[in-house]
Amino acid sequence: MPWKAFQEQVAVRMESLLTEQINALPEHHSNLKAAMQHSLLAGGKRMRPFLVYAAGEILHVDKANLDMCALAVECIHTYSLIHDDLPAMDDDDLRRGKPTCHVVYGEASAILAGDSLQTLAFDILANYPAPATLERVKLVSILSRAAGYQGMCGGQALDLAATNKTVSLSALHQIHELKTGALIKSCIEMVCALAHLNEQETDSFSQYAHALGLAFQVRDDILDVTSDTQTLGKPQGSDQDANKSTFPSLMGLEQAQQYLQDLHQQALHALDAIPYNTELLNAFSHYVVQREH
Repeated sequence: MPWKAFQEQVAVRMESLLTEQINALPEHHSNLKAAMQHSLLAGGKRMRPFLVYAAGEILHVDKANLDMCALAVECIHTYSLIHDDLPAMDDDDLRRGKPTCHVVYGEASAILAGDSLQTLAFDILANYPAPATLERVKLVSILSRAAGYQGMCGGQALDLAATNKTVSLSALHQIHELKTGALIKSCIEMVCALAHLNEQETDSFSQYAHALGLAFQVRDDILDVTSDTQTLGKPQGSDQDANKSTFPSLMGLEQAQQYLQDLHQQALHALDAIPYNTELLNAFSHYVVQREH
């Protein structure tokens, strides 16, 4: 199947599954539930679920298991976006072309919506209907490490600490390997765990995800310079306005664009070492480095 058609199938499936999760929640606080739904069902690229389903398709993993992982990782990702947009963090009022959660529902509800989505992710990993033999603890371990101090939250803390400072290129790599890359890697690592791959095969998949995660961030940084707010669906130039170090600001735009292509080749090289049909992941890497928003 062409990757674009596969991506559209993932988007439709995720919309349905995420809606089911929200609708299943009790109604004891409709405002909090609405705040969660506002961000969780706001669309987006569903990049992380795509990686889960694409790797699962390659490795013939049970669809119910993939649903569970895709739902959990998208809840974590959405919670991170809600909190990133808060005035105490990046202070953004636009996300995916819509007002951010705290703009619509207030800061307190946005914080609680993020907290609720984070815990919902692990509730899903613990309780989602799936084969009894599933190693749920392994999945929880992978996702919690990627989302917490050793991953996304740690990267966000480093990013905040670097605001109004010029950091080294190695420091910028560390920020984004944690803030963006860790969660992207977890998508692949969870599927590898479900498929019981050996260490060498898992490492090749992990190298692909590592290069892809950095490429995604470099492309984001480039678009923040070259695109516009309407196309991006969020404020253009927000990194520059916040006085943050980015790959173009440290390397120059031309070198950042070349680095993006280098990361793309690293991702493709990692796929070459995988003894499966990796056409979907190959095509997705091309998309990541060429996307316009």
